Amino acid sequence: MRIRVVMKNRTLFYGEGVFETILWRGRTKRLVRHYERLKNSANFFQIPCPDYENFCKEIEKKAKDKKDLYVKFCLFSKGKDIYYFYPEKKEILVIVKRYKPDLKPKRLFISSIKRHSKNPVIYHKTMNYLTNIIAKREALLNGFDDSIMLNEKDEITECSSSNIILLKKDGLLTPARECGVLSGTTLQVLFGKTQIKEEKLKIKDLYKAKAIFITNSLIGVLPVLQVMDKNYAVANEVLKDLRQIIDEENQ
Repeated sequence: MRIRVVMKNRTLFYGEGVFETILWRGRTKRLVRHYERLKNSANFFQIPCPDYENFCKEIEKKAKDKKDLYVKFCLFSKGKDIYYFYPEKKEILVIVKRYKPDLKPKRLFISSIKRHSKNPVIYHKTMNYLTNIIAKREALLNGFDDSIMLNEKDEITECSSSNIILLKKDGLLTPARECGVLSGTTLQVLFGKTQIKEEKLKIKDLYKAKAIFITNSLIGVLPVLQVMDKNYAVANEVLKDLRQIIDEENQ
C-alpha cells in the first residue's frame, strides 16, 4: 500500500509553528532579541527561518513607516501531512494593528493548569497556545486578570503571556528557567541591566514578597496588586527604574 503525501500547512494540522509578539518601534535593540529567539525556536523545530534583514523587511512592508504598533510575526511550517515528518518550507504571516496598551496594575490567580518542566515545547513561543489560553480563561472566570502557572513540582513558572518578578528583602527574583519558563525579551533586557536573580520559587514566596511585577514586550513592566487573597503595595521607585531600562532598549 502506497502512502499518499501532500504538502500541507503543518501549523494548522499540528501546531508546528512559532511566533513573536513585538511592540514595533523600528529596528531597535529589542527587535534583535525577538529575531534571535524566533530563529532559535525555528532551528529547534527545523522550520526554515528568514535572515534578519528579510525578517525586518516583512514587518516594514506592513508597518508602512508607522511606529508603536502591535506586530505578530508568525512563522508557519509547511511539509508533508504525516505528523512526524520534518518541515520542508515556511510561510510567513505578519499581523499589524494599532496598539492600545492596558497598563492598569494586575490581579493574578494561581492556576490549576500545570506545566511540565521537562516538556521542551514550553521553552519556545509556539503556535500551540492552548495551555496559555485555558489558564487565562480560568483567571477571568474567577475574577482575576491573569493566571500564574506552576509546574509538576509546584514551582512558579510564569503567567499566560508574561514573566513574573518578585521583590523580596534580598532583591529581585524571577523563576529559574529550568522550572518551565519561556525567556521573555523584556526579562532578558533586565538580566543584563539589573541584579535580578533566578531561583526556584514556590507559592510561599509570593506571600513573602514585598511587591510583584509582570513583564512582556508589549506592556513592559506592570505592578501586581493582588495574588489570590494577598494584596501588594506598588514599589514605585523600583517600577520606575525597571521601566527606564526597558525604554532605553526600545529606542
